[in-house]
Formats: sequence, structure tokens, C-alpha cells
Amino acid sequence: MCGIAGFWQYGARTATVRDLVRMGERQAHRGPDDRGHLYVSDGGPRFFVREDEAPPGVFPEVGLAHRRLTILDLSERGRQPMADSSGRAWIVYNGEVYNFREIRRNLEARGRVFSTATDTEVVLAAYLEWGEECLARLDGMFAFAIWDSRERRLFLARDRLGVKPLCYAHAEGRAFAFASEAKALLALDWVDGGLDPRGIDSFLTFLWIPDPGSGWLGVKRLPPGHLLVLDAGGRVETRRWWNPLPRPRRTPSDPQAAEEVREALERSVKDELVSDVPLGSFLSGGVDSTAILAFMKRAGVERPATYSIGFAPEDLAFDIVPDDLPYARRVAAHFGSDHREIVLSPDVADLLPKLVWHMDDPVADPAAISSYLVCRAAKERSTVLLSGMGGDEVYAGYPRHLANRLAEGFLRIPRAIRAGLIRPAARLLPPAGRGALARAGRNARKFLRSAEAPFEERYLGFGTYFDRAERYALYEPSFAREVGEHDPYALHRSFLAESAGLDPVDRMVHLDLMTFLPFLNLHYTDRTSMAASVEVRVPFLGHEVVEHALSLPPDQKLRRTARKFVLKKALEGVVPEFVLRRPKAGFGAPIRSWLVGPLRGVVEDLASEASVRRRGLFRPQAVRRVVDDLYAHRADNALKVWQFLTLELWLRAFSDRRGEPT
Repeated sequence: MCGIAGFWQYGARTATVRDLVRMGERQAHRGPDDRGHLYVSDGGPRFFVREDEAPPGVFPEVGLAHRRLTILDLSERGRQPMADSSGRAWIVYNGEVYNFREIRRNLEARGRVFSTATDTEVVLAAYLEWGEECLARLDGMFAFAIWDSRERRLFLARDRLGVKPLCYAHAEGRAFAFASEAKALLALDWVDGGLDPRGIDSFLTFLWIPDPGSGWLGVKRLPPGHLLVLDAGGRVETRRWWNPLPRPRRTPSDPQAAEEVREALERSVKDELVSDVPLGSFLSGGVDSTAILAFMKRAGVERPATYSIGFAPEDLAFDIVPDDLPYARRVAAHFGSDHREIVLSPDVADLLPKLVWHMDDPVADPAAISSYLVCRAAKERSTVLLSGMGGDEVYAGYPRHLANRLAEGFLRIPRAIRAGLIRPAARLLPPAGRGALARAGRNARKFLRSAEAPFEERYLGFGTYFDRAERYALYEPSFAREVGEHDPYALHRSFLAESAGLDPVDRMVHLDLMTFLPFLNLHYTDRTSMAASVEVRVPFLGHEVVEHALSLPPDQKLRRTARKFVLKKALEGVVPEFVLRRPKAGFGAPIRSWLVGPLRGVVEDLASEASVRRRGLFRPQAVRRVVDDLYAHRADNALKVWQFLTLELWLRAFSDRRGEPT
């Protein structure tokens, strides 16, 4: 993986070469293996071998910067920015294209000559050969920018599902800039780093902000499966080049579908093993991560390095977090992996500000802590890690998928019984606190909040944290006016409209692939792995795997109450039976215990009346009520309080310091 950045000052020139250097420095963690190489054009190319040789007072038209994490072709020939042999086009590229050797052979047959063993050079040559049509040929995860000096246009693209990030800023009539991470854009004085009220409204709704929005008025994110073209007149065009709508329906038998799933996933894992540096895998002992390990072994990796995380017993007083370690040990012993365990007992109060800075946008999923710590530990032995992420989105494996199916049955119960018996019974369960009963109470209340709504509102409700009434009860009047009539669900509704008429399972999968997967899971995975200078690959999101799954009937994903039905059938005989029987276990962190323990003082500080009033966003008494209800066990407000912590730390990092590293 790498960090890319650049700008085109097609109008007024206000950024210098030194500003380009600063953009690269903000992303140094993404590429610690090579630095100091810039492409600067002012009517002709100029190449600085070292960043510290960049002269002051130079205002170039075009600048490209790159930070390299070496994975393929570790030689200096793989350095970026990279040009084609004619010097016409230059690329900065972040990612891996796993079928690059096949594409290279095709291009060589057409007369193209290559001087490196990198996929970077292949991507550039593919663009020069086929233009934007090259994207459909690329199998992998990528975000890149190509400056075409002959056509005088800048071409940006992002992979199908948004595994790799790409942000941009545009001052119309003046300049355009892009980067892997938004903090690099904020190094430019002309980028508007003001708070976007609509972004904050979305964050409170979901725990994250949907693309193309961000937390800043002046920063956008190129959505997954999109390309962007900027021409010499300053015109920006963005369009989608891939869409994961269900493919033409097929009805294979269960055994045939299982065999096809097994073959597609095995090929995807094998393809993603290409690397010139050591690689390993996450191992939770669940279905998805065990499948990755099993196929690594089948591909000939003799003793894969595997990594599991667990929690100290004292951290589990208020959270029932599945204990992965016993399962992971059994799986590691079964496959003979070189296994390591990381028991998470971090100093959370010290770690949170660092992670919030790395995340760029405010993201309030505590799984980011677990992801970062396991990547940091793995870095000692493995630069590349394979992950089972994506299996739940592709094959309908989340609890909310099952909750929707259960809601369909719930609605068949007479209304009088629902209102007079079931809802009162649920209210007898504790809403928060310790133990299994409290967990059942939390889940029952969340289910009943949305269960009786129509399908679309129900599914959106299952992913909502502060609803509209709760958000506007928080807002100071002036901030509420800035938010206005913003609809945080607008993008979600557009995707639901695309899938109208399809089975609810297909619609849920499509929506998750378009929103929840890239905007939350892939976002925090990229930022936390890059914070540790580790590349994470996701074989379940290989486009052959995804497109095959999209062609299957919904009943082969969610059959009655059996989630990931076809995947588990495909893995019979591949992974141990005890893994297939294991209850669903999520990936997270024991935040309820942390909030009542080591983070209590931090909560009192960041959510204090003085801190809240200083920001002018929320009513202090409304924030206090949410916090007090958590500590009095009147409501399960742990994630809501986590949002307050995340937002205040984010404001300190990006409003107070404009993203400057501490």
C-alpha cells in the first residue's frame, strides 16, 4: 500500500512544491519504505530525487507525490511517480491489481514494452491502451491518479467496492487536489477545512459519514466504483463505472452453487497471495477467517502466520464479547499455522486521539482499536495480512439480515399480542448494565424500535443510532439551522430505489455493499492498517467472488434463519465442523467496560458543559442526559457516548489544529 497526493493548478497558482512535500508528509505512515520523489510540471517535467531538495518559492502547474510501502518489485524501478516510456503520462498509484501479469501479457502482445515488474506500470499502460475502459479489466483494490500531459487531463479512479480511499478538493476556476487521506488536503491553505454540519448530522445517524461527503466543507471522497476526470477548463466529471446490483438470476442446485462458491473463493485467495514480502492472516476462528487460512494452505503456503485478538477478563464486565481465542487456537492447530495471540489491554485514553487522527473523518466504531492493535503487532513479521472481511456483506451474514427476516414473522403476529404481550415483556428486560439479560434487553429494544416499519424504514432503522428527533434535541438552535432539512438517508434511499422490486435479501446485500462496507468497515480497516504500515487484502471482495454471489438466489444466502447458507455448504470439508457450528461472533471491543472504567474521566472531560459549550454544536444538558443515562444503566448509550468522544477528539485534531500531527 501507499499514500498518493497531488494537485493541478489550472488557474491561479497558490501552492508550492513545499506544499506538495507537506501533503506527502501527512501520509508518511502509508508508505515508510520510500519517500522523496515528486513529479513537478511547469510546461515540462522535472523530477526531484529528494523532497528536501525541493526549492522554495516554486508554484508548479502540476505536482504528484507518493509514499511507498513496497510489496511488489522492491527495487528502485518501482518508485513513483512513474511515467510511461514517452513521458506523456505519469501515475501515482495505491493498491494491488492481482491479475496484472495477465494484463501485461495482453499488452505485450499489442507491442507495449515494460521496464519494471510492478503492477503500477501495467495500470498506466492499460490506461494508455484502453482509456477508462481499462478499469473493467483490473481485478484488485486500487486508487490512482494519472496526469496525461498530452490530453491535459487528470484521471482518477477507485476500485469497485472502495477498498482503497481517494479524497479530493476543488476550488472552481483555480485548482484541484487529491490524496489518499483528507489530512493531506488540509495541508493546502486553499482547501476549506470548515466543519460540514450535514456531515456531522450523518455521523450521529450512522457512526460514520457516507461518500462523497466528509466532515469538512471543502473535502469530498470519490465513491467506490467511480472515476473522475478533470479537463483543462476546470470541468470535473464523476461517474460510476461499476455497480453491484444482482446479476441475471441463476438457480443452480445447492451442491452446484456451493462448488462454484468454493472455487471462486479459492481462486481469489490464491490470486491475493502475490507478494514479495511476508504475509499472514487474521484468524478469529470464525467461518470467514478460517476459510481464508484453509485456502492459503491449499495454495501451498506451508506455515502461514496468523493473528488473533482477545480481551482481558476485567474488560468484559459489561460487554459480552465473543472469546475468539479458544476457537482460533483449535483452528491454528488444525492447519499448523504460526500462530500469535494479542490480548488487548491498551491504554485507551492515550490511544484514542492517535486513532481519531488516523481515521480522517469521525468514525465511532470501536472495532478500529482492535484492528489497529492487531495490525501493529503483526507488522513485526508480516507486511501483508489477508482478512475475512466482506463475507457477511456478500452472503447476508449480519444479525440485522436475520432481524429483518424475524421482523417479517413478527408482523404476522396479531397486533394486539404484539402490543399487549411482547412489547411489555421486552420492557421487563434491563435496558443496560451487566450480563446476558442486559444484552438481551439492548437487542430487544433495538429490534422493536423498527420491527413494525415497512421494509426500507425497518432496515435503515436497524442501522440508526441517533434518530432525527434525538439529533435535533441535541443541537443548539444555530447549529440546527445550519443542518437544515438534511436527510442523512438520501444516498441509502437512492440505492434502495435502484434495487426496487428485488427480494429483500438482495436489497439488503446491495445496500450494504454500497454503504456500510466501504464507508465503515473498509474505511477503518484501511486507516488502521496503514497507521501500522500494513497492507490488508480482502479475498471475499474479489470481484469474481462478489459477482458470482450476486447471481445466486437470495434463498442460498439467507435460508429461513440460516445466514450465509451457501458459503457454509461450500466450506464443508474445507474447514473444521466445529467452526461451521460456531455461533456468529462479531469483531469489536468492550467499550461499555472501558467507558465505566479507564475512560470515565475522559468522558467527563470531553462531554463536560465547558467542552460542549465551547463547540457551540450541542446543548450541554442534552449531552449530559445521554451520558447520565449510560452510567445509571437507564439506556444502552455506549455507542452514543463513544460518538461524543470521537467527535470532540476529531474537532481537536482537525478544527483546532487543521490535521497537523501532534
